[in-house]
Amino acid sequence: MPLTTAAGRPIILAPSLLAADFTRLGEHVAEAAAAGADWLHVDVMDGVFVPNISIGVPVVDALRGVTNLPLDCHLMIVNPERYIDAFIEAGAASISVHVETCPHLHRTLEQIRDGGARPGVAINPATPLVMLDEVLELVDLVLIMSVNPGFGGQRYIAGTTTRIARLRQQLDDRSLHHVHLQVDGGINAATAATVVAAGATNLVAGSAVFNRHHGVADAIAQLRAAVQSEP
Repeated sequence: MPLTTAAGRPIILAPSLLAADFTRLGEHVAEAAAAGADWLHVDVMDGVFVPNISIGVPVVDALRGVTNLPLDCHLMIVNPERYIDAFIEAGAASISVHVETCPHLHRTLEQIRDGGARPGVAINPATPLVMLDEVLELVDLVLIMSVNPGFGGQRYIAGTTTRIARLRQQLDDRSLHHVHLQVDGGINAATAATVVAAGATNLVAGSAVFNRHHGVADAIAQLRAAVQSEP
């Protein structure tokens, strides 16, 4: 059944495949879907904007062939406009680009929507929220990074909670209730309720879902329980 908070706000759970076992990627995708995941989060890294290199268009294309869950592509890359059309053709349902990498952000977000995908904008922990002011009406998703991007398994930056609350207030003041407020980094059963209480509606969780300590189904059940316990 759809996940909602105690206040009735719909919540999206988007497991990050960066933490999955790539030798069992199809199995992990199926397990996540069966356990009630809403989206699948695909972290794309280029080794330039962030230190690591991860996956690209061919993996998104392969994923589209094994799942009906929406593929949420987070492009942690420079010059993302060069690859947007390819990701959409491969099956991306939503694409988030970083405000820090897009000198022509307005044009890039229009490119995503014109291509038929949901446009999103991502912002790093040290980047002021004011950088989003001119594009909030252009997006369907805002991704607040709660860790410095580039590595999975990092600890949630506590100061992010106030940033989430400030952005939630801005979205509500501008009647942008349809915009997903996504949080990525350090999300687990201990932090999920905190970010939801601050106003997040879309949670990305990697190592909390795909790990050796709990099965995928148990891990997602813990996240769902944590969100539903939010006052």
